[in-house]
Amino acid sequence: MSQIRVFRMTALAEGCSFLILLCIAMPMKYFMGMPEVVKVVGSIHGGLFLLYVGILAVIHVRHQWSFMFSFYAFVASIIPFGTFVLDKHLREKEVVAN
Repeated sequence: MSQIRVFRMTALAEGCSFLILLCIAMPMKYFMGMPEVVKVVGSIHGGLFLLYVGILAVIHVRHQWSFMFSFYAFVASIIPFGTFVLDKHLREKEVVAN
């Protein structure tokens, strides 16, 4: 499995965890009084975010991605649905790399 494929899968998992945090866990905290849900989902999302950034740093160096593309990939991780939009560009980079 290529490094870019691993990054794509991590990006999609990170994006899903972010949406779960925003759309399910946060409303459960504020409308149902269940703050522990945010702690659990937030911890999972935080771990995936750190993994995402770590893999991005490695791939940036190994595949010699431009600073702007890597910055775009980082920003995509902090915008809801951003990693799903990024996936199209990552698929293209994966094809070129292989």
